[in-house]
Parts: sequence; C-alpha cells; structure tokens
Amino acid sequence: MGAGWGERERWLPVDCRRPTMLTPTDALKRILETLRPLSQMEEVPLEQSVGRVLARAAVSDVDLPPFEKSAMDGFAVCSADFGPESAPAGERTLPIVGESRAGAPFAGELAPGTCAAIYTGAELPRGADSVVIVEQSTSAGEALVTLRDRPTPGQHICHRGSDLSTGMAVLAPGRRIRAVDLALLAAVGCEPVPVVRRPRVAVLTSGDELVPPSKRPGLGQIREGNTLHLAAMARAAGAFVTERGVVRDDERELERCFAAALARCDVLVTTGGVSMGKYDLVGAALERIGVRGDFHRVAIKPGKPLWFGLAGDKPVFALPGNPVSCLVNHEVFVGPALRVLGGERASDVFSTPLRAVWAGPARGTNPREQYLPVRVVPGVDGVTRLEPVKWNGSADVVGISNCSALAVQPIDTLLKPGDVVVYRSLG
Repeated sequence: MGAGWGERERWLPVDCRRPTMLTPTDALKRILETLRPLSQMEEVPLEQSVGRVLARAAVSDVDLPPFEKSAMDGFAVCSADFGPESAPAGERTLPIVGESRAGAPFAGELAPGTCAAIYTGAELPRGADSVVIVEQSTSAGEALVTLRDRPTPGQHICHRGSDLSTGMAVLAPGRRIRAVDLALLAAVGCEPVPVVRRPRVAVLTSGDELVPPSKRPGLGQIREGNTLHLAAMARAAGAFVTERGVVRDDERELERCFAAALARCDVLVTTGGVSMGKYDLVGAALERIGVRGDFHRVAIKPGKPLWFGLAGDKPVFALPGNPVSCLVNHEVFVGPALRVLGGERASDVFSTPLRAVWAGPARGTNPREQYLPVRVVPGVDGVTRLEPVKWNGSADVVGISNCSALAVQPIDTLLKPGDVVVYRSLG
C-alpha cells in the first residue's frame, strides 16, 4: 500500500538526505523567502475590520481637532483681560454672555471684558484665547462670574490640527487592525476599510485510525482533533479556512484530495504521514502532484519531521501527526507564514519576545530547540516565572491543555533554575 524505504529515498528532497537538520531559524527564513504576499484588496465595513490587514494607508480627510477646542469645563475668556492691572491673583468678575457646548458653538465673537461658559470638547468662541476652569470660578450674581486665575494664551485649549492634519497618513499598510484602531479610522473617515484578502487555507489530516470527535473509537482508533486546533490557529493568524477533513492512508486518495484542495486554497496544511515509516505517504503524494519539496527535517522538539514545499507559489506544510508536534510547527512556522502572506509587516510578525525566569529543574543540552509546556506564574516579587507542566510527550493532549505557554530551550544550551528564557504564550 505505501512506499518502501528504497522509494522513499528516491523522493526525499536533497536536504532530507543530509545528516544535519535545518535550525528553526534557518527553516523559517527559507519559508518566508519563498512567500509572495497576497496583493488582492477588498473593502469591509469598519465595524468588521478588526483582525484584518490594512491594504493601503489610512489618510485623514480632516484636521483633528477640527477646531480650537476646550479641554475642560469652565469659561472662555480673553487672557488680556487678566493683566497686571486686574485684582490680586488675576481675579476678575465678568458678565457671562452665552455658552459654547459640543455641537452648539457660541454665536458670534466674544467681546473683550466678557466671558462665555464652555464645556469640554466645545469650540472656543472667536475672540477668546484661553479657558479658566470651573473650579476657579464663583457665581457673582445673575449672569456674572468671578474668575480667580491669570490665564495665559492657549490655556486648557486643544489646538486645531494638533493631533493630525488633513492628508496625514494615520495607519500604514500592513497594519493588523485592532479594536483600539477603530475610533481613529472612524475619525479620519476610513469607511469602508481597504484590507488585504485573507489567505485561504485548507487543513487536512491523514490516517485510517481517525474517527470524528462525536464517534466512540473502536479497536485501534482515535478521535481526530488536529484539524480543529490547526484551523483555529490559522484563523487566529488571519486566514480563512476553506476546508478541514480526514484523508485515508491511500496513495491515490491522498493525491486526489491534496490536488483538489490546492486548486481551492492559497496554503495547504496537512498533518500526519510525514515520518519515515512504511505508511508515511504524504511527502511522496505531494511530490507526485507537482509540489516541489524544499526540506523535511528541522532541529526542533517536538516537531522534527516538518515537510515544506511549494505548489507553484503556494506554500505546502506537512506537519507530523502528534498533536503537540503539529501545534509547535504551526506556532513557529505556519502562523508567521500566514501573517506575512496576508500582508502583515514583518516587524509586527516578529515582535519582541516574551521572557521570564525558568522555575523548573535543570535540563541538559539537546541538539534540537525544545518547546516545553509551562504555566506562566506572576511572582510576588514582580518576577514572572515559568513552571513546567507534567506531560508525557508530543501525543499528550492533556498535558498541553494544562499549560499556558511554551518555554524555549535553545539548541545545545543547558537550562538551569533561575535562567531567563524566551517563551511563547498559547493564549
């Protein structure tokens, strides 16, 4: 049914026959160098734009603030009325000739020797140049107020265009839109929002032993869950999942399903069938339908048998079948590739790494970069610690579910209690 060892040696890419493996850094570099970011743009309502990547710069069509605006509740005045000849500490009693509130500005021009009540966010009347806050005022009778201040020009005023001016770009293309960005995009009139089309991802797994989560496993069977968490991770990276399913361990069936998926997607992600056994058929099936294999092994634990190739300019990731192995591969390799493919800026994809103190026992060196399930625990001394979670290897979904992050032990590096290490939050 499957390829034997002799046939497997024939189809393995050159890199797979070398005794050394790519480091995770080199493997990711190779992956990203092959990508051609999507150029197709679409427009979405502002309300639905969170999580999408901006396709072109958002440019303001107004000044912000759009007028001279009060920053406080109080009284709009002319500062020259509070000169040295005024009472001690600048105290002055003035008639209140009107008011300015948000959406209903003072009509006309404020005359010297008068004031107008003004409220936060309201437009400053013409003729006024400062605001005395309400806390520095006392009523002095009907339509009169005593102001205890000696204001300077511009006091408590937000000047027109001080935040941004017409024509200014406020967000650059490649920015993944956050909830906090919506108010800014609304203020500059970016509605609808131009965004990059989401990468279309197909997630398939292979295995005759796999049954749906709703079915009780029989002899030699297990419930399938890899496609669920891989699809969820792909969506979190900004992709649209076109399909998710299970393919039997049959060479022709694998070829047919992979070819059909590639015709409908931008990225194919598979799991299972990529180790070195007789029934690990995925790599050979991919190459027979025209996928050019690039590399097959990475110095990472878990997740060493990662297979990567290209179908034209479409990236293909064949991940190992153990749940934690494919989770690590997606976190380290697939997720960044999807974000770059979807137009996100590399500077945002590779943000400053998180670091904390290792609170587990000493660990010896390893020729592979290791990803260790941990809990992130804030210390009473303000120092965040990484406490290892008990787990039984790359097939242990219970252990990985109990962790909140993966601590990274670099290649050939001894890990000691108290060492500061990089970690990846699993959210």
